[in-house]
Amino acid sequence: MSEEQQAVRLTAWVHGQVQGVGFRWWTRSRALELGLTGSAANLADGRVEVVAEGRRDHCERLLAALRSGDSPGRVDTVVERWSTPRGGLSGFVER
Repeated sequence: MSEEQQAVRLTAWVHGQVQGVGFRWWTRSRALELGLTGSAANLADGRVEVVAEGRRDHCERLLAALRSGDSPGRVDTVVERWSTPRGGLSGFVER
């Protein structure tokens, strides 16, 4: 299996004006299009935490979409962490 097809876990913290603007719904739609599982959740400090598992190349495409400027609201920065998948996720949910 090539590295791009290997399963990974992406955790991304999205900073900016990303709550109350449809950002989690938009993220869920992009993730489902890519066949990823996980969640998008509002954090108390105004960030959105995105957790996605699936093929590395698909997670990289989601990360690029988060940074693209095409999302609702305003993204100032995205901090990412890559790790091994934990599994146990079903679908992609907004929290």
